[in-house]
Amino acid sequence: MIMRNTIQKTLVLDVVHSLQNHPTASEVYDNITNTHPTISRATVYRNLNQLAEIGEIQKIEVADGADLFDHRLFKHYHIKCSSCRKIFDVEMEYIEDLDASLKDVNGFSISCHDIMFKGICPECNTSLKA
Repeated sequence: MIMRNTIQKTLVLDVVHSLQNHPTASEVYDNITNTHPTISRATVYRNLNQLAEIGEIQKIEVADGADLFDHRLFKHYHIKCSSCRKIFDVEMEYIEDLDASLKDVNGFSISCHDIMFKGICPECNTSLKA
């Protein structure tokens, strides 16, 4: 399937790159409508998913919330603040051979892994101590 480069796709990609904060589809849509009020929510969502499929952005599936989109394309881990619920990048080496070293007792062949750490971010930690 050939995907066209459209103005809408460029707008979506530009917003994900400019926000740099793991935005939800709704946040990307809200940001775009500030300058392009006629774009539809469906167009933004469709383009986000297409951009993730072709590897222009990463889609982060969050078990207890909306999917997020990441402008950083290399493999890396994330941490979620249990207080404010924001997602942050973890600056540590990605463990490539973790998949190969895992033997699944349920018969799965492991193809990749996503690890989401949980904790309290520095900003929330400071406000909790105050």
